[in-house]
Amino acid sequence: MRVDDEFGRRLLGGVNDLVERVCSSREVVTFMEVCGTHTMAVSYFGIRRGVDSRLRLLSGPGCPVCVTGSAEIDAAVAIARLKGVTVLTFGDMMRVPGSIGTLEKSRADGADVRVVYSALDCLRLAESDPRREFVFIGVGFETTAPTVAATVVQARKLRITNLSVLPMFKLIPPALRAVVKYREQLEKSRADVARLDGFLLPGHVSTIIGHEPYRFLAEDFGLPCVIAGFEASDVLQALLMLLAQLLAMEHGESAKVEVQYRRIVMPRGNRRARNLMRQVFEKTDSNWRGLGLIPNSGLGFRSEFRSFDARRRFDIAREKTGLVTRTSAVRLSEACRCGEVMLGIITPTACELFGRICAPESPVGPCMVSSEGACAAYFRYERWFGMTDRRN
Repeated sequence: MRVDDEFGRRLLGGVNDLVERVCSSREVVTFMEVCGTHTMAVSYFGIRRGVDSRLRLLSGPGCPVCVTGSAEIDAAVAIARLKGVTVLTFGDMMRVPGSIGTLEKSRADGADVRVVYSALDCLRLAESDPRREFVFIGVGFETTAPTVAATVVQARKLRITNLSVLPMFKLIPPALRAVVKYREQLEKSRADVARLDGFLLPGHVSTIIGHEPYRFLAEDFGLPCVIAGFEASDVLQALLMLLAQLLAMEHGESAKVEVQYRRIVMPRGNRRARNLMRQVFEKTDSNWRGLGLIPNSGLGFRSEFRSFDARRRFDIAREKTGLVTRTSAVRLSEACRCGEVMLGIITPTACELFGRICAPESPVGPCMVSSEGACAAYFRYERWFGMTDRRN
């Protein structure tokens, strides 16, 4: 356990004391974190190994790279293969597999694919070579979308016409509704899927949207929620708050959304960032790898900014598959089980490929590719500690 100060040990002891009390009336308690940074923190700080084994901590669809659909990767690869086009992307996207390859493979084959560290880097590159087309791969949640929106607004102001964005943005609240509904169905048919008891909500996304958009989780589904920071003490304190809610609910209180990360997250989030998103983007249906098509869970360009839409500029057809079947929603292929990992149905170690065929140097699925993926977190920090398959 990397929580080695007195405060950390007291928090951990408090968590385990509350688990003992909550589990006097149930066998296990199951919480899901919904942020790739939380996934890494839980593994890095050894929190999963430190808490009482009756407290199960699952990873949800909180890694934007992991949930990017195969068809979206294919669109990026197709654009990269065009002459006179430079594709710009964050590094995690380079090795994410689609059905026709990866951006890394395209670059090896001669395509001009470059890694950038900010959407604003794209402005400088486009200005420096006005005869070449530059396409930025717009991947991320509510945290990333405002920075891309600001870049697009600035590009229009500067009259930069050789820069476009391939929008793959995802919105967290609609995905959480889909996860809860799907798990509720599974709980009725599978004995190895335990009831979800609460959510550890993302700190970064919540700095933008605040806590109001999560209210449905408490009001409609009776699930306690806590928005948490990313230090070990933040996560442990959030777990304490979730467990305290469960105890209070046993005495008739209702579930609620609380904020542990108060030093950063304001009740209404960041209004300026949201206004930027609304100015440039509008909600659209989006296909999530492992979850399927979720209504109003993505962002596309508004009509006045559609000249920046790479799909339109390069005539890349949008996937029209409709809702996926239950089987394909949780199973990406017969080999890779990233879909089940992102739904919290299995832990990464339950996948037969984990640590054998699938590793960070030779990833099979996106959960091992991304630095925020659950499989990458388990591989890096937990594979040597005798983790067993704890199905949920």
